[in-house]
Amino acid sequence: MSVRIGVPAREARGGLIPRVRRWVRAGGLWSIVFGAPLVLVFAYFSWGPIVRGLVLSFQKTNFLTSKWVGLTNFEFVLTDPVLPRAILNTVIFTAIGLLIGAPLPLALAVVMSELRRWKGLYSTLAYLPVVIPPVVAILLWKVLYMPGSSGLLNSLLGTVGLGPFAWLNSEQLVIPSMVLAATWAGAGTSVIIYLAALGGVRPDLYEAAELDGAGIWSRVWHVTLPQIRGVILVLILLQLIGTMQVFNEPKLLTGGGPNNASISILMLIYQYGFVNSNYGAAAALSVMLAAVLAIVSIVYQFATRRLNDND
Repeated sequence: MSVRIGVPAREARGGLIPRVRRWVRAGGLWSIVFGAPLVLVFAYFSWGPIVRGLVLSFQKTNFLTSKWVGLTNFEFVLTDPVLPRAILNTVIFTAIGLLIGAPLPLALAVVMSELRRWKGLYSTLAYLPVVIPPVVAILLWKVLYMPGSSGLLNSLLGTVGLGPFAWLNSEQLVIPSMVLAATWAGAGTSVIIYLAALGGVRPDLYEAAELDGAGIWSRVWHVTLPQIRGVILVLILLQLIGTMQVFNEPKLLTGGGPNNASISILMLIYQYGFVNSNYGAAAALSVMLAAVLAIVSIVYQFATRRLNDND
């Protein structure tokens, strides 16, 4: 396309005003009119609390009056002797939760996908714990974990000569006990997602593997897992973030005990804000937890990028 000498490039391309007119005629103005309120509402209710929490972390406030205190809230949190125990408990809970909660739903989904009959029934049973309200489910587990030989779970184990165990009253067993309850309550969602992903695997890949003499475990390792690798990585990341924010189980099952053996970071935030009315410290610890989760997510994305690129 030739451009006349001495004519600005903008005019040669048709000019700014005609382009704006074409954009308006194409509905661009109405897109802003209808889209702007949705964006503003989303920003207010999603990013507004985040910004407010960040500001609150530098203040000492009772929500009636506020005073800027700089990094005092962060210094208070970092010197709290309970914080290292809360971090350790959260890390242990996350590690055990990933060790059990990541492969178990995948294994259940693979087994259920191989079934020829009653697949719908098994899917319903797998998802049923998710339907139960979390508080109700945790209180049911609290009844199961009653110590002594009269406890329901200890009574069942006693029939095979095991126990009784202290469960929630034991500093060694309290976190694995909470992980078991959390895994039972949340695994159903992952099972359904995995089943949906497995339904999208091309059947001809399995047929080709069977013709090559591959057994069931070989087909799972070389066909199933590579085909749903992206879903697995996303669910592991979501579970990693979720387990690091554990709150319901320690709060309702143990109250953080025994001897702070089950207190988590989120429960410590709760104690700062709703027990001690130290909202600035609660906001400061929340900001630090959010920063850690953001860093973990970024590192995880970079670490798994090569696996995703191989899909």
